Amino acid sequence: MAGVFDIPLTQDFRGITRRRGLVWRGIAGWAEFSPFEDYSPAGCVPWWQAANEAAAEGYPPPVREWVPVNGIVPAVSPEVAIRLVSQFRGCTTAKVKVAQPGQTLAEEVARVAAVRGALGLGGKIRIDANGAWDVETAAAHIAALNRAAGGLEFAEQPCGTVAELAQLRRRTSVPIAADESVRRSSDPFRVEKAGAADLIVLKVQPLGGVRACLALAERVSLPVVVSSAVETSIGLAAGLALAGALPQLDFACGLGTLQLMSGDVTDDPLVPVDGFLRVRNVSADPALLAHWEAGPAVQQWWRRRIDQVRALANSPGTPRAGL
Repeated sequence: MAGVFDIPLTQDFRGITRRRGLVWRGIAGWAEFSPFEDYSPAGCVPWWQAANEAAAEGYPPPVREWVPVNGIVPAVSPEVAIRLVSQFRGCTTAKVKVAQPGQTLAEEVARVAAVRGALGLGGKIRIDANGAWDVETAAAHIAALNRAAGGLEFAEQPCGTVAELAQLRRRTSVPIAADESVRRSSDPFRVEKAGAADLIVLKVQPLGGVRACLALAERVSLPVVVSSAVETSIGLAAGLALAGALPQLDFACGLGTLQLMSGDVTDDPLVPVDGFLRVRNVSADPALLAHWEAGPAVQQWWRRRIDQVRALANSPGTPRAGL
């Protein structure tokens, strides 16, 4: 059983309004292949490797049954931010998107302050700039947002390059997390070598699978935080399997992202219970696959894409991602 899904998002998320991809059932379980549509074929190879692992091998055994997760707040108004926090299902950590093109620092401060008010003093707030700032802008914005939050847990990928992250880290007391500088780099260990981050973000699909992420985590001395790539519950299950198998889990995981989707391909979705997700597998529901099935042109595009990426992944000399 397989299907190409096309699901609208409930909020504009970094310019994305729909989430599309393929899900299918292999001998070991369900898999999702959903790289963002502007990725090159080579950039999609780790996503295919992750999906193939889920379908053909399954996941390593977990060392914990429950995983703490954070909720997510896109670059929305303070009023919408408050409403989203009210839908966190017990999550006490919020990841707030900042550095939205066209928005001002004042708007970012208002959003973070609104989240702090909605979470209460005991909640944690982390921000994510997706590499949009230069060092000077990052230093100024992080300082202001740190005050608005009453203390940030960390700032995720505030600058685009490893060199900039290293400079910024010497100028702020807020911990720096590296995301794109790890998952989109030919050398995922460069961040640690350069002293550019206090922790790294692991996303299963972009890094080539659960086992590739575990191998990467084992080889770095930095703490890790697991996050999603805004997937259906099929894709989230892979991130959950990673979080469940890590020997140490110091941070709430960015796996509470299903609230951004207006639907799912399973009738047993991965939504938090009292701020936690139970480590488990997920199966697609045929009726929901049919409901969210993409139109013919989108289906053809995705099937051509996966055929192209699969051929590239299986060509001689293509390395396993994350290793």
